[in-house]
Amino acid sequence: MFVQISIFIISCFILSWLSSKLIKTLAEVAKYLRWREFIIAFFAMGFAASLPNLFVDLNAALHGLQEISFGDIMGGNLIDLSLAMGVAVLFSRKFISTESKTVQTSAIFTTIIAFLPWILILRTGGLDRIDGIILILSFFAYAFWLFSKDERFKKVYRGKESKNIIDKYIFVWNVIKIILILAVLLIASYVVIDMAQYFAKNLGISLALVGVLIIALGNCFPEIYFGIISARKEKNWMVLGDMMASVIVPATLVLGIVALVAPFQIKDFSPFLIARIFMLIACLFYLLVIISGKKITKKEGLLLLFIYIAFLLTEIFLPR
Repeated sequence: MFVQISIFIISCFILSWLSSKLIKTLAEVAKYLRWREFIIAFFAMGFAASLPNLFVDLNAALHGLQEISFGDIMGGNLIDLSLAMGVAVLFSRKFISTESKTVQTSAIFTTIIAFLPWILILRTGGLDRIDGIILILSFFAYAFWLFSKDERFKKVYRGKESKNIIDKYIFVWNVIKIILILAVLLIASYVVIDMAQYFAKNLGISLALVGVLIIALGNCFPEIYFGIISARKEKNWMVLGDMMASVIVPATLVLGIVALVAPFQIKDFSPFLIARIFMLIACLFYLLVIISGKKITKKEGLLLLFIYIAFLLTEIFLPR
């Protein structure tokens, strides 16, 4: 057990260190492409953070462990909308600005996507290939909207900032760096998740709770740290792009691919009841904060964090 704990801690440290390195590289690429940092964080970090979900969830579904797949996605969505966002806000200097129309519209889409799998699963008690296609098309519909107008993803750099735009050779090197960092992030994330499954097995936790509590948290660690570093550097768009992508990509592309390759049924939904209730609370509060005040304050960050803590306490101590 000591060896497994050591491997787990080392992997978490690697994730943290590489995430801080990724921030600077992504910002430089954003300047060269003149893309908004929201887009860079959404597609780069969002896809990177979702790769462990894809491998673990697909493998689980193929082995008939669909509770792990579904629990990982649903638990991850709850963590990103509450714990990850709340911690990022608390590490920001003042607050996280959400004034952009792109961000506010994306928040609405994120809330809908968080519940789309639940809506689809009510039809048959599981997800079949038709559901998988619907989920994947939902992602491409959002991507099409996002890139349909330049102002949603382009950013104009003026004055001194424009002089710092890197040349194409440094740009290529930064792209290579991103690929290498993401590859190591993927390996480290997979080790974290593998160790989490080992601990869960030895602690005798049910498959559903393994997905919701342990694997989901392991999968969300990179975006949690990425959000903290971005918030401390006042890169609000990076924070929001990362968090929203971490909900949208797994709930559409990852779960859609799983449903296409290995359609599944869930016989017992009772282990997911508490997570579903708290995810509804987190989604509604998250959406209300973004579209009303146009910023997420530290007080609201504390409330988001409290939602996740209340979920954990309820999940652990509520008699079953």
